Amino acid sequence: MAGSAPKDYDLVTIAETLEHATPQEVIAWTLGEFGDDVTFACSFEDVALLHMLHEQLANVEVIFLDTGGHFPETYQFVDQLRELWNLNINRVTPGPEADATPCGTGNCCELRKVVPLQRAVAGRAAWFTGVKRVDAPTRAGMPVVSWDEKFGLVKVNPLATWSDDDVAYYLSSKGLPEHPLWSKGYASIGCAAVTVKPLPGQDRRSGRWAGSDKEECGLHEG
Repeated sequence: MAGSAPKDYDLVTIAETLEHATPQEVIAWTLGEFGDDVTFACSFEDVALLHMLHEQLANVEVIFLDTGGHFPETYQFVDQLRELWNLNINRVTPGPEADATPCGTGNCCELRKVVPLQRAVAGRAAWFTGVKRVDAPTRAGMPVVSWDEKFGLVKVNPLATWSDDDVAYYLSSKGLPEHPLWSKGYASIGCAAVTVKPLPGQDRRSGRWAGSDKEECGLHEG
């Protein structure tokens, strides 16, 4: 299936059908269609979705895009959750082509996130993401399910219709841990070299790629 859209699949209609489904129902539909031929590219801010997936498919592959530039707290949190839930984590690192492009320079996201993810998902039927429409204007039209031309597989966004309050309620009601930097004032966490706390009144992703007009890393564009 990888490389071209699935035959006999009307993903637009399927997305419309799932528009008002719960995230758990979206996950169940995906697993019903593709079994365990799925993967989850997890930022480890996506603990709510990680928990939901783990409940339905305990050995789901969890891709951690290790750019080499994450905060120490992020690495510690990944290890904490791996041990807590016995996660099947695939730690994906950049290839040698990224050596001359440190985090925060040039096309670092392309070489340290996009290209490694393309390698990691090759041959898979579907991938899950924690994208929500409220995250940024660039994500406002994100469907629940679609064909991802860039990566060549079905893209599933179970939390697309959720708000930040929905996520916060889920974490609280389940007693789940949060990324440790949230309590320190960070609202959207990427690589340490380019992530700052958002200023009062700014949107939650305004602290990403500080000092530039960049809004996306390339994983969820086009």
